[in-house]
Amino acid sequence: MNDRDAAASSEHGGTYVLSLSCPDRPGIVHAVSKFLVEYGCTIVESQQFGDQETGLFFMRIGFVPVAATMGACDEARAGDDPVSLERLRGAFAAVAGSFSMAWHLGRASDGQRVLIMVSKLGHCLNDLLFRASTGWLNVEVVAVVGNHLDLAEMASSYGVPFHHIPVTTETKFHAEARLLELVHTLHVDLVVLARYMQILSDDACKQLEARAINIHHSMLPSFKGARPYERARERGVKVIGATAHYVTSDLDEGPIIEQATARIDHSMSAADVAALGRDTECLALARAVRWHVQRRVFLDGRRTVVFR
Repeated sequence: MNDRDAAASSEHGGTYVLSLSCPDRPGIVHAVSKFLVEYGCTIVESQQFGDQETGLFFMRIGFVPVAATMGACDEARAGDDPVSLERLRGAFAAVAGSFSMAWHLGRASDGQRVLIMVSKLGHCLNDLLFRASTGWLNVEVVAVVGNHLDLAEMASSYGVPFHHIPVTTETKFHAEARLLELVHTLHVDLVVLARYMQILSDDACKQLEARAINIHHSMLPSFKGARPYERARERGVKVIGATAHYVTSDLDEGPIIEQATARIDHSMSAADVAALGRDTECLALARAVRWHVQRRVFLDGRRTVVFR
């Protein structure tokens, strides 16, 4: 929820968010706006984008259901209580069907259940757990999965269960089966790879499509592999950064959600550069998770549309 959503929520008792995508054609905005007016809803935020290359239209609207108005439906009367979410969903289905929309309608306050995957580096995990504990990330971290035990104590300090699932060439299939079992039994909405140093199989990527986010130092394309920040410093690189993206079977090439950068100079040590790099990783990943949970991110082929 952004500041405008929060203000409306405080005043009216709750903001709803409608997000949708569909083939672009005339009348979409009019149809959605007309629907909300008929049901006595006040729009507090609206963003839209039509991609002329793909022919797709994307929209996100935050609104407050104030009261049903005359003509919205047979039982609607002026002065009624705010229309229910369930009733809005049922009524909007007809509008969505007429435009072949993929859509979601829910409360802005609704969070998501998140599972975080880690290896040995804990900066991204610590950042996500802290932001979740403060409410900046509207998520419930239901589990941390690690292929090493190094970060079990960190997860425990936040009261989050830690599951050790070691991965070797021989155990990879069973390890991923255990992961997917946790995703299912814990009703996980989003999986976050917080510097998880294992490659997920094509099957796992498919099962987690559009609901798994990874972070890596993509701003260093010439320095993939070990010691990227140290090697970048040795070559005199001036800008470093990180990219958060959706996980796909194409390694580190999934649709990009967010990137963060930082400038470095000759006076910085390799440790300084690595520390700054960790900061960019935390920031990019946190923003990506926040926007995904707020349903501000839409897939548009190999790219994303992000309503910040």
